[in-house]
Amino acid sequence: MTEPIKTLHLFEPLEKKLVELLRSLPPDDWKKPTVAKQWTVKDVAAHLLDTSIRTIAQSKEFVGDPPEAIDSYADLVSYLNRLNADWVKAMKRVSPETLIELLTITQKPMIEYYHSLELWAPARFPVSWAGERESKNWFHIAREYTERWHHQQQIRDAVKKEGIMDREFFFPMIDTFMQALPHTYRQVQASEGTVVRIIIPGDAGGAWNLQRTSSGWKLTGDAFSTAATVELGPDTAWKLFTKVFTRREAESLVKITGNRELGVPLLGMVSVMA
Repeated sequence: MTEPIKTLHLFEPLEKKLVELLRSLPPDDWKKPTVAKQWTVKDVAAHLLDTSIRTIAQSKEFVGDPPEAIDSYADLVSYLNRLNADWVKAMKRVSPETLIELLTITQKPMIEYYHSLELWAPARFPVSWAGERESKNWFHIAREYTERWHHQQQIRDAVKKEGIMDREFFFPMIDTFMQALPHTYRQVQASEGTVVRIIIPGDAGGAWNLQRTSSGWKLTGDAFSTAATVELGPDTAWKLFTKVFTRREAESLVKITGNRELGVPLLGMVSVMA
């Protein structure tokens, strides 16, 4: 991309919304299940604290629990899953009030670290779900924004609270998720020039064109014709790309017109480490 997806300015208001949301919850809401499978509202909030603390540690060049070996994507996912599970289990001993306090304390240094990064410099960690072996900092930051957004939305979904599905917060998140499209389609065969269009209707959504070129699939600008069009709602989109829905569950929620074989691969796209 010649222009980065701009997310830095959104961290502070997004985190403010998180704290306001958590402070408004009655005790029973903290126990409610979320779409994050085995995690409750409190577990998801605890995970957000974990990512804040890990980010601050990285800013100090500190890695407290390094992996023994990462030889594959599956190894990386397994390592991260273990870190996440260990933390969430330990945080069950912590009260919601203390959890909110810790989230509030860690927000500022986390956000300051993101602002300290040179946007076009190589990131410490690549955005693996987009198939990259090296990413720029702007993409790493945008990826972290999607993490903060979708976990907060998991909480909001569980307690039936709106707040971050508007264009200001939703579009940069989904635009970042869509950067996984070329990697998702890497093994899909089509003639050069073939275009698949993905549409998310409504004020918060947009349209993305994925074109087959001589060197593979690439996101492109406007296209005069498309071989397939996939349309899905905003709520379906973020849940599908974070593995809330299975491919089979998503089929009834997604509209594919044109060449169905070219639209179906989208149902397997994952824009999180999973």
